[in-house]
Formats: sequence, structure tokens, C-alpha cells
Amino acid sequence: MTENSDPYENAVAERVNGILKYEFGLIDDTLEDFKNLSQQLGQSIYYYNHLRPHFP
Repeated sequence: MTENSDPYENAVAERVNGILKYEFGLIDDTLEDFKNLSQQLGQSIYYYNHLRPHFP
């Protein structure tokens, strides 16, 4: 996922993926189909952007 093979370029993407998987429960074996995945992902992104506290 990096352009220059620098692992630090990918840190933000890995952090967001970790949050989606572990804080919102989007682990591969818990989702039955693509429709369910899409719905859960949309809810998680909304929660992350609007309801989850962020530090200024």
C-alpha cells in the first residue's frame, strides 16, 4: 500500500483498519454477506466520524 516501500506511510490506514475491526467488531468471520458488511461498515464510519470522541 506504500509508494516507496516505507512502512510508516501506511500507519494511518492500518490504524483506521484496526479501529474498524476491533472497536466496531468488523472481523471477517462475523459477517455473513456483502450486504451485511456494507451496512455495518456504513454504520461504523458514521459512528467514527460523528459520535466517537476525538482529541483536538
